[in-house]
Amino acid sequence: MFFSGHTQKATKRPYPLESHQMPQVPRSNYFHFQEEKQRLQLKKFLLHRIFLVAKITASIEKKDLAQYYEYVFQSILKHHLGESVTGLLLMYPTSILHILETSSGTLYRILLDYVDHEKNETEFFIQGMKIIVVSHNIPTRIFMQWQVSTVKVPVMYLDDLTESQSLEEVIKEFLTQTHKLALYHFKTVKVNTKGPGDHLNQVAPELLPPEQIIKYLCKSEEFMDPKTFLNMYNKPIHVTLDSEVVWPAPSLF
Repeated sequence: MFFSGHTQKATKRPYPLESHQMPQVPRSNYFHFQEEKQRLQLKKFLLHRIFLVAKITASIEKKDLAQYYEYVFQSILKHHLGESVTGLLLMYPTSILHILETSSGTLYRILLDYVDHEKNETEFFIQGMKIIVVSHNIPTRIFMQWQVSTVKVPVMYLDDLTESQSLEEVIKEFLTQTHKLALYHFKTVKVNTKGPGDHLNQVAPELLPPEQIIKYLCKSEEFMDPKTFLNMYNKPIHVTLDSEVVWPAPSLF
C-alpha cells in the first residue's frame, strides 16, 4: 500500500507543471523592427557604389537616356543573379554624373554594355566615361531607388578656377558635394516615393556639382575608363608558389 501510494503521487507531479506553461505570444520590439527592415533590403550579395562621369550628345533626350539604362538593368537582372540597382543620374546639357549602388556582377555588366556600345557604335550618345571612385562592400544603400534628374543651371565660368586648382582639390570638392547630395536623398526620398526629379536644381542647387567640373574630370587622364577597368578586372593574378620554383636554379654553365 505504501509503495503504490508513493507511485501514484509521483505520476501526478508532472501534470501541474505542464498545465502552467504560458502560450507563445509573438511580440514586437525595436530590435525586431530593425531586423525586419534589414530583411526587406533583400541583401543577398555584397553592395558596391561607383561614381561615373561622361559626356553626352546635346540632342539626347532624358527619356531616351533613362530608357537605355532601365533596359540594361532589367536585362541584367533577368539573366543574372544580383542586387537591384539604386542610385542617381544627373543629366547636364552635355554631360552626366551617375552614381550606382548594386552588386559587383551587375556593375560589371553595366560597364561591359557601355564598352560594347562604344566599340560597335561610332555615334553612341554616351562618350568618354570615366570612373571617379568605387566603394566596395558598403554597409547599406544611400539611395532607395534609381532616378534621373535633369540639371538646368546657368553657365558658370569656372575655367580659371579648375585651371588654378590641383586635381586633388577639384576631386575633393566634387566628392564633398556628391556625398552631401547623396545624404540629402537619403533623408528626403523614401521607398516608393517620388523624388525631387527635375526640380532638384531648385530645391538644393548648392549640392549640385557644376558641369564644368564634370567636364574637367572627363578630360582627366588620371581616372580609369571602363575598358581599362574591365581589362584589369579580368586579368588573372599570377602568383609564383614556392613549389613552382625549380631547385637548384638552372645554370647556363
